[in-house]
Amino acid sequence: MLSILSPAKTLDYETAPTTKKSTQPLFIDQAASLVKSARKMDPEDIQGLMGVSEKIATLNHERFMNWEPDFSLKNAKQSVLAFKGDVYTGLQAETLSADELAFAQKHLRILSGLYGLLRPLDLMQPYRLEMGLPFANAGGKNLYEFWGDRITETLGQHLKATGSPVLVNLASNEYFKAVKPKLLDVEVITPQFRDLKNGQYKMISFFAKKARGVMARYIIQKGLNEPAGLKRFKGDGYYYSKEHSEGNNWVFLRDAPPQG
Repeated sequence: MLSILSPAKTLDYETAPTTKKSTQPLFIDQAASLVKSARKMDPEDIQGLMGVSEKIATLNHERFMNWEPDFSLKNAKQSVLAFKGDVYTGLQAETLSADELAFAQKHLRILSGLYGLLRPLDLMQPYRLEMGLPFANAGGKNLYEFWGDRITETLGQHLKATGSPVLVNLASNEYFKAVKPKLLDVEVITPQFRDLKNGQYKMISFFAKKARGVMARYIIQKGLNEPAGLKRFKGDGYYYSKEHSEGNNWVFLRDAPPQG
């Protein structure tokens, strides 16, 4: 069983990593090609493409210009420890044990606009390049065209290695569009998280993002390799609802956020 997450815009390269173990990204050459295209943009171009402030555009222009294809702990950080934001607040990767990180390395993948597909311990230099941007590059008019079937084919190889052909989709729609499930020929389970609001259960983005990270942590800590165990998930007050679920869209409800 393999779980997939989206990346985060917020990064942390200030905090020291909790492990020295690391691996090299699988698609460094492809990332280098995208960086080459990105370097043709000035900060104003980046600001227009990403819809960000001048400060953030300048920062990301500098990141592209400083990016280099040789990765080490001196210029990069393990992806699961570098990403921050709501999903990674739920995951709390910095508190995982060595054994749990080893399990995550085999059973968790992070989709990425620049790096394609990252394992948790893959080193990553800082960047911002969302998958859904209309970013013209050597491979097409956007990143979906650039990555083509590469991400899906690699996921397929990694799924076989787990011995349980099930993909748990904890990614956003923007990133899951880079995966082609029909080519995988595996069961895809998509957990959905809904909170009670004004008498109805609704998906609230902030809470749902964090819950995806909490569920990824649950899978890692329980060492789950079969989907049945997901139905026992009780993280942050969510619980599985057979009544609200349909097919492989498994719905988890919460009646109230935890206090404090």
